Amino acid sequence: MDADPTVARRRSSRLPWMLVMLLLWSGLALGALSLGSSQHRVFHDLLSEQQLLEVEDLSLSLLQGGGLGPLSLPPDLPELDPECRERLLDFANSSAELTGCLVRSARPVRLCQTCHLLFQQVVVKMDNISRAVGNTSESQSCARSLLMADRMQIVLVLSEFFNNTWKEANCANCLSNSSEELSNSTVYFLSLFNQTLTCFEHNIQGHANSLLQPKNYSEVCRNCQEAYKALSSLYSEMQKTNEHENKAEPGTHLCIDVEDAMNITRKLWSRTFNCSVPCSDTVPVIAVSVFILFLPVVFYLSSFLHSEQKKRKVILPKRLKSSTSFANIQENSN
Repeated sequence: MDADPTVARRRSSRLPWMLVMLLLWSGLALGALSLGSSQHRVFHDLLSEQQLLEVEDLSLSLLQGGGLGPLSLPPDLPELDPECRERLLDFANSSAELTGCLVRSARPVRLCQTCHLLFQQVVVKMDNISRAVGNTSESQSCARSLLMADRMQIVLVLSEFFNNTWKEANCANCLSNSSEELSNSTVYFLSLFNQTLTCFEHNIQGHANSLLQPKNYSEVCRNCQEAYKALSSLYSEMQKTNEHENKAEPGTHLCIDVEDAMNITRKLWSRTFNCSVPCSDTVPVIAVSVFILFLPVVFYLSSFLHSEQKKRKVILPKRLKSSTSFANIQENSN
């Protein structure tokens, strides 16, 4: 049953006086404590109990709207409709799953091969928020409320973070079929990578128990050489193919999963096991080396022959000889 308006106005006018009375009673209580007599302590106890009752009545009247009118939210407070709130919750759940996947796959790097389905799911949820389905005013209001209503723009910032992370990882170079599955070359590379690591593991088990002896990984270098060469050759082919397909974007990399796997393998092969791959084209290397060694000999021989031609003696002509002898004869006859 609704309260009488006249009574409500009287109760609302009594509230300030009730607050003043409470303050006065509190002052009297403090004065009673300073006197220290038992009579005042009893009065203080009664006053405190009465004060608590008055405060309790005041709080109940405020909660029930007595004297102050019914409590209601401001009319300009933003409130999401159920469909918009459902879109926001879907994006939140997808973002949480993708964030957990990215962190779990950070080391060793497995971002693209593990989290590509979750990333596509986040992209779909973001599209549901940003686009106006059916060009309705409700969907446009939902997009404005979630993406542009405040300075932080949490949903938009989070979506841009996921997009930038995916782009910097170059995951598109490892995926195919609209980024829904790994490409064939990536699957083959990861298979060879796992085979190479398995070969490393099997050939170092014999040295795990011999702690006193120096580590010798000659068996790893000998038995895993073919697997390492196959993996390295495939990586080089994938790099050339990527550069050929991305001519407009120089310096593009393979996806971070492939690069990290190859870096791990090379560090194990060269630094940990101290292995090296011998060059198979020995004949051309030897021929070029011999040619370079004989270049100084050829140079000095040609220089010597050229200087000998300049040192040839000058031979006088016969006519010059006869005139010279005739002049000597005339000189003797005189």
